[in-house]
Amino acid sequence: MQLIHAPAVSVLMPTFEHAQFIARALDSLLAQRMEDWEAIIVDDGSRDGTQAAVAPYLGDPRIHFYRLPENKGLGHALNLALGKSRAPLVAYLPSDDVYYRDHLQQLKARLDQDPAAVLAFSGVRHRYNRDADGQIAGRPLQLVQCMHRRMQLRWIERKELESDDLDRLYWSLLRPLGAFVGTGSVSCEWVDHPHQRHKIMQEPAGGINTFRSRYRVTQPLRFHSSAGHHIDEVTQYQAMRERPDTPPAADGLKILLVGELAYNADRVLALEEQGHKLYGLWMRDPYWYNTVGPLPFGHVEDLPRDNWREAVQRIQPDVIYALLNWQAVPFAHEVMMATRGTPFVWHFKEGPFICMEKGTWPQLVELHRHADGQIFSSPEMRDWFDTVVPGLSRSKPTHVLDGDLPKRDWFDQPRSPLLSESDGEVHTVSPGRPIGLHPHTVAELAAHRIHLHFYGEFTHGQWKEWIDRTQALAPGYLHLHPNVEQGRWTREFSQYDAGWLHSFRSVNGGELRRANWDDLNYPARMSTLAAAGLPMIQQSNDGALVATRSLAQALGISVFFDDIAGLAAALHDRGAMQAVRERVWSQRAQFTFDHHVPQLVTFFRSVIEAASSQPLRRASAG
Repeated sequence: MQLIHAPAVSVLMPTFEHAQFIARALDSLLAQRMEDWEAIIVDDGSRDGTQAAVAPYLGDPRIHFYRLPENKGLGHALNLALGKSRAPLVAYLPSDDVYYRDHLQQLKARLDQDPAAVLAFSGVRHRYNRDADGQIAGRPLQLVQCMHRRMQLRWIERKELESDDLDRLYWSLLRPLGAFVGTGSVSCEWVDHPHQRHKIMQEPAGGINTFRSRYRVTQPLRFHSSAGHHIDEVTQYQAMRERPDTPPAADGLKILLVGELAYNADRVLALEEQGHKLYGLWMRDPYWYNTVGPLPFGHVEDLPRDNWREAVQRIQPDVIYALLNWQAVPFAHEVMMATRGTPFVWHFKEGPFICMEKGTWPQLVELHRHADGQIFSSPEMRDWFDTVVPGLSRSKPTHVLDGDLPKRDWFDQPRSPLLSESDGEVHTVSPGRPIGLHPHTVAELAAHRIHLHFYGEFTHGQWKEWIDRTQALAPGYLHLHPNVEQGRWTREFSQYDAGWLHSFRSVNGGELRRANWDDLNYPARMSTLAAAGLPMIQQSNDGALVATRSLAQALGISVFFDDIAGLAAALHDRGAMQAVRERVWSQRAQFTFDHHVPQLVTFFRSVIEAASSQPLRRASAG
């Protein structure tokens, strides 16, 4: 029978690509003891058959379905549903979750019982075999467990913020208006599966790039997961995004970027600024640090992920530049095998040992064997690969370039006064994980009046036990700071006397086959510290083959140590430290991608020339 009155409860169902879940959710709604409800389903740009899955339920006049042509975000979908709803009470049933039969009835009764309450919440089953009588420990109240009175408030939308923390998006707006009260009864299920929104958003397996790829986001994001730090791409990249495209150079190349760009992704604009045309073809399912397009700084034309082979044929790139970390290996390999005849450069950083562990080692070796050109992230990495494939670096055009150097633009900031000038003690910094600095090591440093400043709230969460232990052993000498974006690196970090690279004792004894990842890698923080002109602290590792040691020795930019007493003496030698600081400052351009672009383009041209003289190098691959 057609409803002619406003229902008691409006149930809002946002959905995105849950065609295999949504029928279960709707069946659980139809099974409610309380029948006086309406359901507002908003399909937020699904491409998986959601509409067909919902169609059998639309014969019920209580169920209404709306579809957005592209994903607009949870906040937008909920606000659309709110605008279409009519009831004085609002409940939520995400399309992958489940109500038990008394759910709506119990929530409504709880609100009826307490007129001053603004929101009622139930207990919830989660992870299929765990229950919480109310809010799940360490998480915000979930949509499925909540019912609230209709208010004029609206959900925060994507243009303002994307977050898995529902307090940030809505609950915090409701709290000042009345109490949140619980039923104490488990009457719904927050269904656990890999594509839950909070898992897509939370670092380290999820994050901003995982979210961007999953939801096909095309605009820059303001993003703050409950596990990570606030990211404002809108503001950070505004100037880059809004400037005109660089006019093409007469000899400009068409460069197709394939895979992912990792950290400091805006570095590729240094190629565009030289008049080269950039295209992007991105891997699926990136981790948070695997930067994929659409890129928030613009000036890179994305190819469609579907039918990408036809798109590559259409643009006819001069060179394919595939990169960078282990997650990109399968897709880079797929593209290489499908684009025979187009010069292909493979640039690899992290890491060969992970590829062995993950089972993609054969594809990695084939990328190096059959690419027309290859780029290694350090000379040590190049030489190590020669022990895997003898003669590899001499078999084709080969280049060495760290994979995720930052763009020069972020280095144009003045230095700050040293903290040590005001208190007479030494202040060191770890811009990320304090690898190799055990709590007792920090206590030893404290005994020599040396402070450690540890940056990154996401990392703080991962290192909580370490932080608690260190603070107990070295009170007053461990300082915690939030993450610092690129534009503040110089101003923020230059106030310290020196910065920590990864601290480890190499055991390779000068034999490449014994080298591990720490030996071969240039950690991303090298450029961060260079931007601020900071001497880089690392263990001496005499007699070992260590990439950071070789580079720092060549440039004279490190403080090497064998023990904490010797390090303390070096750090307290103000004259010597000032000399190292000035050497770093004078050479910091070498730690920008822009500095290396001329050589990189020359390398691309050499690959193109060599490939033209040896057509279909990859014809026998696979």
